[in-house]
Amino acid sequence: MRASAYDTQGNAISEKVSLPSNAQSGTNEIFKAISDAVSIATKSSSKKVKAIGMAIPGIVDDLAGIVRWAPNFGKSVNGVFHYWENIEVRRGLEAKLKAPLFMGNDANLAALGEYRFGSGKNNASCLVMLTIGTGIGGGVVLGTQSVRGKAQGPLLLLGGNQGGVELGHTVIQANGLDCSAGTYGAVEAYCQKDSIIKRAQHRLLRKRESHLSELVKGDFSALTPELLSTAAKSGDELAIQVWNEVGAMLGVAIGNMINIFAPEIVAIGGQIAKSGEFLLKPARLAARDVAIPNLFDYARIIQAVQIDDAGMLGGAALALQSINNSYQNE
Repeated sequence: MRASAYDTQGNAISEKVSLPSNAQSGTNEIFKAISDAVSIATKSSSKKVKAIGMAIPGIVDDLAGIVRWAPNFGKSVNGVFHYWENIEVRRGLEAKLKAPLFMGNDANLAALGEYRFGSGKNNASCLVMLTIGTGIGGGVVLGTQSVRGKAQGPLLLLGGNQGGVELGHTVIQANGLDCSAGTYGAVEAYCQKDSIIKRAQHRLLRKRESHLSELVKGDFSALTPELLSTAAKSGDELAIQVWNEVGAMLGVAIGNMINIFAPEIVAIGGQIAKSGEFLLKPARLAARDVAIPNLFDYARIIQAVQIDDAGMLGGAALALQSINNSYQNE
């Protein structure tokens, strides 16, 4: 559970708080963790907190103040884990937090944070963001120039039931690898953390020479994407091959997203994005072969500016967007 206070320019003005989430200890304990984190950040803020934005992994109905589904939050009863369904978060927390509370899906809000306080610079025509880590999330933010009809922006795309923009579950290989969502061939199955590590492990087990063996001292279970990047920087053939393969699969998904959304920016976030050009260069090459040429030429496929704090900044952007904008220049 992470929290921080921000000013309207996205500058942190409090301590950055990190506490155990109590994610599987039941709703009361989860609410306590949220309240504690927000309270610490609020008390250390250099300005009065006017609104709170929360980034939550799951399907979030902000209008109703309810989390419709969150598979990582809940409680085990008799050995069976009961995840959150239709939990009234706003009513349970707003009085304790003593400020208006707004909430959204974590990946969607990461995209909003990147749009307002990162590469989107709060004026991009359209930004698509993919967050790559344990899984793959996504978000789409539209500037008013990218829609027809009366609109005030930026517009965070949510879908009809506010549970949309699950870009990580875009199928790029029919009947391909399975992933935790039960689909086959989704980009998440090929490009998330464990899949990347397995590609390296399989080659090492086949006796391929690599600097990675020295880095993990023969313990292949200790492999991480960070070590793969370290090895790639030294010119390690195996590590570069893994990043080329992962980037190529990611690029197919990006090419499809370019065709659908015609974005000005495709921002790659999450901890895996720290691999930089080892991932992005092959992704661009693959996306070029999928996307319509003039749409591809318009899009910039880049590393997100906001990686570590994108979720918190997205919460701040949501809060700022949701309340009276009269104080924007404070």
